[in-house]
Amino acid sequence: MSRPRILSLYEGLFAGGARVLHTNVITGLHVDGSQEHAVLSIASRARREGTVQRMADDTRYRWLREAGIAVSDLGREAGAVAPAPESYTAAELEVAAEAVSGADAILSLKEQPLGLLLALDGHGLLPDVPIAACLHRSDPTHSGAAVRWLGKLAASGRLTSTLSCAESTSDAYSRFLTPAVERFVIPNGVDLARYRPKPNERMPLRTHLGIAATAPVVVFAARFDAMKDPGLFLRAVAAHAARDARAQYVMCGAGMTADNAALIATIADAGAPADRIHLLGIRDDMPRIYRAADIVALTSAFGEASPLCLIEGAACGATPVTTAVGDAAQVVSGIGLVTPHDAETIAAAWAKVIARRPDYRAAALAARDRLGSDRMLDAYRSAIDGLAERADVAA
Repeated sequence: MSRPRILSLYEGLFAGGARVLHTNVITGLHVDGSQEHAVLSIASRARREGTVQRMADDTRYRWLREAGIAVSDLGREAGAVAPAPESYTAAELEVAAEAVSGADAILSLKEQPLGLLLALDGHGLLPDVPIAACLHRSDPTHSGAAVRWLGKLAASGRLTSTLSCAESTSDAYSRFLTPAVERFVIPNGVDLARYRPKPNERMPLRTHLGIAATAPVVVFAARFDAMKDPGLFLRAVAAHAARDARAQYVMCGAGMTADNAALIATIADAGAPADRIHLLGIRDDMPRIYRAADIVALTSAFGEASPLCLIEGAACGATPVTTAVGDAAQVVSGIGLVTPHDAETIAAAWAKVIARRPDYRAAALAARDRLGSDRMLDAYRSAIDGLAERADVAA
């Protein structure tokens, strides 16, 4: 029997946890022979957080190509707003129609690409195949028009199911769906062969950054965006640095660079010690970053579902400390701490972890099995196979 052919729609290939997660899922299922995957990206480059990220330079793009997954694109530039259905040209719809015509099922990475499916449907170019929206946020109202596109596809009967990475996500989006849409929740997991402790790798990054072996290190792995609330993180840095003269702080992600004037201003406004903050920007070696860390911090104000950085950091032995957003509290249960959105309280939580560092590290490493991706891949395989079977029955 031939493998089911699955097409994933991406808004673009650029840095971000949801793209990392989805790419890991489909490459895993393609390489193990379960399914045949392909990708259509609306954008070939993205302008975000003061950076321009080209698809051809993106690590996720490289992973897809190395796995033998075909990747096509419409050549657009992704920005703050997803393309509306009426914005697509005839030439773009022709490319998209060719991509969807060979699929037994379609996966949309988040709701932003659904405008393209509405455009295809409006022109009679969308085949009658199952469609699933893969959802990764806990605040649909911040998605703008895209959440309305999700609702339209559901109301029209074209949306078959949603695959959410958190209970909070599934619950938040439920009001935009009809009872006919099947809802799955598949918690995130990570590749434990990649995200694992290596004691001999604690020092290379520290040495490169001039950080002593005994200095506590707090990592903030996030893009420079209001959702991540870097201002709160930096106010916590200021409070913590005043208590602990040894501590150092690493910020990595899109926009976390010295040439981002807004970030430099935020550091100054927070009263954080700039000489103890290391700005690394977008990184492709996150396991190396986490292995050098004692704490992986998240201070998000909204939007998080099942934050990947907390899982990745814990799998490497770092202790996750997070605000209570989405399913973050469940993710760090038993291995980390949850705080309110208050800088002093966050700083106190970091101090608590540092004071009991061996105990917290041991707890994180003992939980590695539940952080792994095997269970997640099995669940995605089952859900996607179910979509493909619907297509067979319909045929």
